[in-house]
Amino acid sequence: MTMTKRELVIAVANKLGMTQSDVARIIEGTFDTISQSLAEGHRWELRDFGVFEVKTRASRIGRNPRTGDQVPVPERRVVTFRPGKRMKEEVGGESDGEDEMSPASDLPA
Repeated sequence: MTMTKRELVIAVANKLGMTQSDVARIIEGTFDTISQSLAEGHRWELRDFGVFEVKTRASRIGRNPRTGDQVPVPERRVVTFRPGKRMKEEVGGESDGEDEMSPASDLPA
């Protein structure tokens, strides 16, 4: 299942008891600030969540899959994400179980 920005706004608004329009402006501002900062080459670290970084991929010789011809692929900048400790624990199922149910407990035996 994919969560859209709209679904994120609704979930945060419900959790914090704020209006959806206020939450939408906050989320949009946050995303814009992170994107602009990454475009300038800065690193974004959100403790326990993860780290966003811009890395440069070196130029290389690729291959056109249709013709098999070699094609030069230029150097380019890409955004990478490395999950933080808490995210790794929650996604990997290693959390302490505080305020949440284990996904395994929902499975039939």
